[in-house]
Amino acid sequence: MKLSIVIPVYNERNTVKAVVDRVQKVPIDKEIIVVDDGSRDGSAEVLRTQVEGLPGVRVIYQNPNQGKGAALRRGFAQARGEVVIVQDADLELNPEEIPRVAAPVLEGRCEVAYGSRFMNLAPNWGSIHYWGNRGLTWLTNLLYGASVSDMETCYKCCRREVLSRFRIESDRFDFEPEITAKLLRLGYRIEEVPVSYKPRTEAQGKKIGWRDGFKAVLTLLKYRFRPLSRIELRGDFRRD
Repeated sequence: MKLSIVIPVYNERNTVKAVVDRVQKVPIDKEIIVVDDGSRDGSAEVLRTQVEGLPGVRVIYQNPNQGKGAALRRGFAQARGEVVIVQDADLELNPEEIPRVAAPVLEGRCEVAYGSRFMNLAPNWGSIHYWGNRGLTWLTNLLYGASVSDMETCYKCCRREVLSRFRIESDRFDFEPEITAKLLRLGYRIEEVPVSYKPRTEAQGKKIGWRDGFKAVLTLLKYRFRPLSRIELRGDFRRD
């Protein structure tokens, strides 16, 4: 099966080319879909001059900036592979681990797999992002009867037909709790694979903040109590 690797980009001029280069080297049957979400730092120029035309790579420009969820919704709609995975445009995660994360889905052992940063990561007790992620994951497990260790991970891998069962409504970082909530409400088991993680700081370009954490809580609550008939769709997500 072919793997569609969707890379949302917003103001990642310094890393996006390196990420694409490393993803291109991953030894797997794949396509790469890069969605620039209205970057204002020169990322679009890097994509036009250094990435467009590379084998197996498609670049989409979305203006104005709408958020990570909107960029992924656009990328998912363009995906042609039977399996889809998300790769952020920074270097916090190692693209060389993509085949290991996707393997359970590609091999038919499950329909959804996540790359967990916390299965092997030593706790960073002083980091607000660490505690925020742990708290949101705990709430996810409590509300949905799940046992995931990293709800907010970038590496989310699904069969494309799974994505066709619901629509991504969130435009921004609340994409993460939304897709997890909907997958769990629809009865999918999430298999986790440990991945390495090199977190960056706000000064280095990290964008998620405490307001996003608050919105994630509201998102988890919203989809937990929404009727299943308002979550599951009939048809294909390409129509959105």
